[in-house]
Amino acid sequence: MRMLTVENVSKTYGEKQLFNEISFTISEKERVGLIGINGTGKSSLLKIIAGIDTPDEGKIITAKDYSISFLDQQPDLDEHKTVLEQVFHGEAPVLNLMRGYEKTLLKLNISPTDTLVQEELFQLQKQMDALNAWDASSNAKSILMKLGIEDFTKKIGELSGGQKKRVALAQVLIAEPDLLILDEPTNHLDFDSVKWLEDYLSRYNGCILLVTHDRYFLDRVANRMFELDGGNLYAYKGNYAAFLESKAIREENEAATFEKNKNLFRRELEWIRRGAKARSTKQKARIQRFDELDNKISGGKPSGEKLDISLNGSRLGKQVFELKDASKRYEEKVILTHFDLLVKPGDRIGIIGNNGTGKSTLLNILANKIPLDEGEIIMGQTVKFAYYTQESEDMDENKRMIEYIKETAEIVETSDGKTISAAQMLERFLFPPFTHGTPIRKLSGGEKRRLYLLKLLMTAPNVLLLDEPTNDLDTQTLTVLEDYLEEFPGVVITVSHDRYFLDKVAEQLLILRGEGKVSSFYGNYSEYLEKETAHEAQKTVTKAVSPVKVQEKEKKKKLTFKEQKEWEEIDEVIAKTESSLEEVQTEMAKVGSDFTKAQELMQQENALNEKLEYLIERWSYLAEIAEN
Repeated sequence: MRMLTVENVSKTYGEKQLFNEISFTISEKERVGLIGINGTGKSSLLKIIAGIDTPDEGKIITAKDYSISFLDQQPDLDEHKTVLEQVFHGEAPVLNLMRGYEKTLLKLNISPTDTLVQEELFQLQKQMDALNAWDASSNAKSILMKLGIEDFTKKIGELSGGQKKRVALAQVLIAEPDLLILDEPTNHLDFDSVKWLEDYLSRYNGCILLVTHDRYFLDRVANRMFELDGGNLYAYKGNYAAFLESKAIREENEAATFEKNKNLFRRELEWIRRGAKARSTKQKARIQRFDELDNKISGGKPSGEKLDISLNGSRLGKQVFELKDASKRYEEKVILTHFDLLVKPGDRIGIIGNNGTGKSTLLNILANKIPLDEGEIIMGQTVKFAYYTQESEDMDENKRMIEYIKETAEIVETSDGKTISAAQMLERFLFPPFTHGTPIRKLSGGEKRRLYLLKLLMTAPNVLLLDEPTNDLDTQTLTVLEDYLEEFPGVVITVSHDRYFLDKVAEQLLILRGEGKVSSFYGNYSEYLEKETAHEAQKTVTKAVSPVKVQEKEKKKKLTFKEQKEWEEIDEVIAKTESSLEEVQTEMAKVGSDFTKAQELMQQENALNEKLEYLIERWSYLAEIAEN
């Protein structure tokens, strides 16, 4: 059995210990989800296992030929490579072989009569056959298409950040290593891409270790869970739902132990205060036990550190936002066309749509950061909004945490009417006192986002505009944020691809469909997806059976002359279509670097699949009549 073993691994950054002597094993077919509060060292652990970073102590044990592929949150790609060149870049044998094959093809195009190049290509073709590299080449292009990347010749430097992440994801997937390590793989993916990735990983033959904020994704992919907490690693069998249940039981047991220790501590404290002298071995043992209990109580946390979002908000009047006849475009790209929107007190609105349809632009319009081309926006006089952007644009990373927070307020009011200091608020957001003087640049990406969220909430807003809030926040912070938003008396408008978050937060959806088209749906995201899926299925069924329905209306008992001729020939037509489909698929596997031809073949494949589906439906109809 091929496995990876982590043995007594420790890692410290400065004064902060991320994890201490943790050990575990990842075996074949295990799909492990790793969770923990931002800053606990999730990404650091992934990099240590991937060999990008080194532990202070401990070791990673694998077989010599054990292969690992790693998707970083911020992939380092070559800006000058094309999409396909980047995807084939790597040390896996199949990737080396495909790169060699592509280069030799280019040499042959330049010197088609060179016998040495011909022989080199022939040898590479034999190796491609041996390693099934034809399938890998075809698979790479298919994966890119599924992830929304269609132009394989485009340079990496011309892509958006989200597109680069998808190319990096495709690169690690086609390598098919023994262990696939993914750090936030669903960032920048739309629903269809996430669903495809779920299915792909569920069928993956190797091991998977992943960090993700998408709890539906985690629940459907993972069959084992790791939690980093307080420098320790806890392992759980099952998916995310099983983890939640197991963790609740563990924390109950820890709480009971903690309370028992506290009661024992009180009794020991009473004894020690009576001035007992440590003259006997028994007394020395009691004092030693007292010291041990003191350490446990002073450093203990009965049920884990809890993020506390209990900040007060401002009063909101009857008028919030209203867009009237709003239009916005960028050159040829239309975002809004004569769009009307009325936002009322208490609204919970989710904004969804494919990448590039203008979701963030709509939020920027509501936040008065971008003007409309036509129409008007009316904002209520009592509106006090906080805008959580993707960039944390007002964050000076040279400032210390406490300075950054005090820019907003020295004292804040909580929802229960109490006032607390900025330092106490940092503690509630899981930043211990000894970290308050830390420069922001030394925080992890997730810790920066948590700090940014705290500063926004300290302004006591009554309208929250959230642009992809789940991208860098850990699952525990998201859970507490969702709970806070549920009780938040103001308005919440959020852009998100996260199905779980939208299900918990949004009660109404705005769907941006591109070209200025916007529709609305009252309900949560899962309800919307169910309706869309049912609608698409109905359209498919209607399209597929429409020729049958025309004939059914006539209620004929036997075939016409034309149908009889069609019935006699349809088996041969189906066989020829299947043969054509196989030829196209074989040609796709051997197309090499001719990207234009590859796309033409994919279009032919889709057309032949549609034709085959129609022929099979038609065969069923004709057979039913012929047998009567």
